[in-house]
Amino acid sequence: PHGLVHTPVFMPVGTQGTIKGLTSEQVKACGCRLILANTYHLGNRPGGEVLEQLGGVHKLMSWDGNLLTDSGGFQMVSLLKLAKITEKGVLFQSPVNGSEMLLTPEKSMQIQNQIGADIMMALDDVCPSTCDDYKRFVEASDRTLRWIDRCIKAHKNKHRQNLYGIVQGGLDAKLRDYSLKEMIKRDLPGYAIGGLAGGEDKALFWRVVKQCCDVLPKDKPRYLMGVGYTLDLV
Repeated sequence: PHGLVHTPVFMPVGTQGTIKGLTSEQVKACGCRLILANTYHLGNRPGGEVLEQLGGVHKLMSWDGNLLTDSGGFQMVSLLKLAKITEKGVLFQSPVNGSEMLLTPEKSMQIQNQIGADIMMALDDVCPSTCDDYKRFVEASDRTLRWIDRCIKAHKNKHRQNLYGIVQGGLDAKLRDYSLKEMIKRDLPGYAIGGLAGGEDKALFWRVVKQCCDVLPKDKPRYLMGVGYTLDLV
């Protein structure tokens, strides 16, 4: 709805509805047509209802380009000490005031629908790539698939907002292959490669990226999550 985006492209991060240090006009002047915001942080402050009343994040930040919203899944890693993960969802304790938010797949979809993002990420179970518990990776991969089905069911604005699924599986080739095949079966508008850029060796990182790119549909966008270092881009 907000114009074409030519790939490959790097998305600047505007976690709370702003690119720090730049106005929306300056971001646009740089040639950027796609930025990223975060569902958990925006859902926490100012809240989905407020954003919906304002007309979404596009209106909030006077941005006429495209917007992608992270589902809040990464906060399972960045705010791990303040989060409790269950099959129902993730119970977060706010790092700002200590208030609790239960972020379920349904709640993530609700907030992202209210935000009005052009691309919405499904809530996934994120296990750090450096974790040494294989059973945890299996659990996260299976739960991510169960959660994508809940996200698809809860998504209320399919004609204007595209829901992307996230491939998990850690650094294990068989788990990645399983997650890839199952996610592709959902026939989504686009796919993301998740669970990387968490401190793993670069050789392992690129091996998984290649494995995923070789299998994911070539005619749909592929989003490599979490990268931003110069070496990753080139």
